[in-house]
Amino acid sequence: MIYLELFYIFLKIGAFTFGGGYAMLPLIQDEVIAHNWIDSQSLIDFIAVSESTPGPFAVNIATYVGAEVGGIFGSFCATLGVILPSFIIILIVAKCFIQFQKSIVIKGCMSGLKPAVVGLIGSAIATSISDIPFDGPCATTQIGMIDGEFIVNPSQAQWQDGDLQLTVASTKQKVIMIEAGANEIPEDKMIEAIYKAHDINQTIIAFIDKIVAEVGKEKHSYVSCAVPAEMFEAMKQVVSPEEMEVAVFTDDKQTREKNIDAVTEKMKEAFADNEEWLAVLGEAVYQYQKKTVRKMILKDHKRPDGRAINQIRPLAAEVDIIPRVHGSAMFTRGQTQICDVVTLAPLSEAQKVDGLDENVTTKRYIHHYNFPSYSVGETKPSRGPGRREIGHGALAEKALVPVLPSEEEFPYAIRAVSETFESNGSTSMASTCASCMSLMAAGVPIKRMVAGISCGLVTGETDDDYIVLTDIQGLEDFFGDMDFKVTGTTEGITAIQMDIKIHGLTRPIVEEAIRRTREARLFIMDTCMKPAIAEPRKTVGEYAPKIIQTSIDPAKIGEVVGQRGKTINAIIDECGVKIDITDDGFVSVCGVEQAGMDKAMKYIKTIVEDFEEGKIYEGKVVSIKEFGAFIEFAPGKEGMVHISKISKERINRVEDVLTLGDHVKVICLGKDKMGRMSFSIKDVR
Repeated sequence: MIYLELFYIFLKIGAFTFGGGYAMLPLIQDEVIAHNWIDSQSLIDFIAVSESTPGPFAVNIATYVGAEVGGIFGSFCATLGVILPSFIIILIVAKCFIQFQKSIVIKGCMSGLKPAVVGLIGSAIATSISDIPFDGPCATTQIGMIDGEFIVNPSQAQWQDGDLQLTVASTKQKVIMIEAGANEIPEDKMIEAIYKAHDINQTIIAFIDKIVAEVGKEKHSYVSCAVPAEMFEAMKQVVSPEEMEVAVFTDDKQTREKNIDAVTEKMKEAFADNEEWLAVLGEAVYQYQKKTVRKMILKDHKRPDGRAINQIRPLAAEVDIIPRVHGSAMFTRGQTQICDVVTLAPLSEAQKVDGLDENVTTKRYIHHYNFPSYSVGETKPSRGPGRREIGHGALAEKALVPVLPSEEEFPYAIRAVSETFESNGSTSMASTCASCMSLMAAGVPIKRMVAGISCGLVTGETDDDYIVLTDIQGLEDFFGDMDFKVTGTTEGITAIQMDIKIHGLTRPIVEEAIRRTREARLFIMDTCMKPAIAEPRKTVGEYAPKIIQTSIDPAKIGEVVGQRGKTINAIIDECGVKIDITDDGFVSVCGVEQAGMDKAMKYIKTIVEDFEEGKIYEGKVVSIKEFGAFIEFAPGKEGMVHISKISKERINRVEDVLTLGDHVKVICLGKDKMGRMSFSIKDVR
């Protein structure tokens, strides 16, 4: 029977396919075409319709195929078949989750799961056992630190609350990746943590080797696409190594590109009759440049811009370059220039986060990094942040988070935006320096100054043949082997990011790079940043919002807010402020004008405090009745003055003495016979 067959076939597809709708496509194709239900072209049409209609992809296809073969009831059978396995599995999982979610063991397992590490190790295993040529295996380990003690592969809570977030990937011999955030960890301690992770990685690699020995496939061969050696020899005859050195020996990008264009044209003329060489000439010139630059640095200790190996490019810094913003700073290092602007706002305007970690719902400090094409002498449309912008912004953000004040110390949300005006190497580190100065200029009381620098590397034929470069420019990064970025204070490291193009770093290289970056950071702070601004300003800027705070009884929050927010909105409108109240009764009043903020805070305190007999209050006449006048002390909080308590002389009408809008002082007389608070104007002394 066709209906039973439809149900059975799509039940199999739903039960044995993992990976979503697209993973089901091959099975659907095999089954429906094998049964001659539809042809290939019709299936393609169904896929197109399924993509353009709401609902799960595979379910839509099952519905369409079922309708084509068996009408409405056929579509029902096919759809039921494909969704039934998922429904049953989710039902079982949900029941188990509800049953075990409160288990201490389950909670411990879930908190210890680190998908990044598992994914990196899993991908290394998959590549190692495949027939793909691979220089692995490699392994990854994370190190946390609490109270000075290292924790190998820490739980999520230990990772977030600890002083170190270090991820290290290694091969058998060398470290190939370092990523770290830290609360001013001393350099020696960081090196110790790196190589503790490296040692753990060796255990994982040994485990992977056993898997490869059992199930690994033989690696397939490949043909090298390297430029022929004889072509290089011919190129040296056309343009000598000395001529190429002259062409690349400049730190001006436009000049260097013009020189290389001239070299390329000269070689095109020389090799006009050799089509095979002309086809790879661009790559060959690139390799010639690379070999020249690396030889100059490694053998001659000459850098393209003429600097010494450990010399930092000319530095410059200034603050308050944009007068109207809350904080601004410019940092220049050679041909790299960053302008950073800081904006302050109430904590309620912190970024909302909807991520995988349910404990992280807001982000108080945000660092944005912009890299327009003009900064590298190019013209192209800006289409939003890419990998570079996101990564560099995240690194500069990570560098500064450890020195930010707590919310209690500084109740502001903070946004820093780094604009790249010019780029020739390590704009992320320049962003760290500019952002630090901008924060201090904005009056953010950071704990210590933070600077960042990048070290490069050029290696020879052996592990001992290398040279570490301080403050690499674009050309040295492009043709070099490493970009080792380190940020930190005088006390220690706050962030590390390492990019390499070789098969790993030895311990002496890592130690020298970390030592060099510390020397450079201290030099940048002492000679450039501190002369511009030595410490955070004592107060926020003129145009920055000011915040005053108080605490109230949480039970009184409703009185401050009022029905449907009537009371709090009235205060906001009248005083020109922004008011935030937390569930525990913590109140923040934010504004630019101090008088408005003080007025709003006075209103809030008046609303939450109980009237005290004998105390004098000030308010506004908001209503006049025959029997008296109503006085508003704060939005939503009123009291009545009986006609007999308005004047020392007898009056017949309230209007004879008071008019709407009058500001008066009253004294609280306590409760009257009906239990209501009464007030008097005439008894005020």
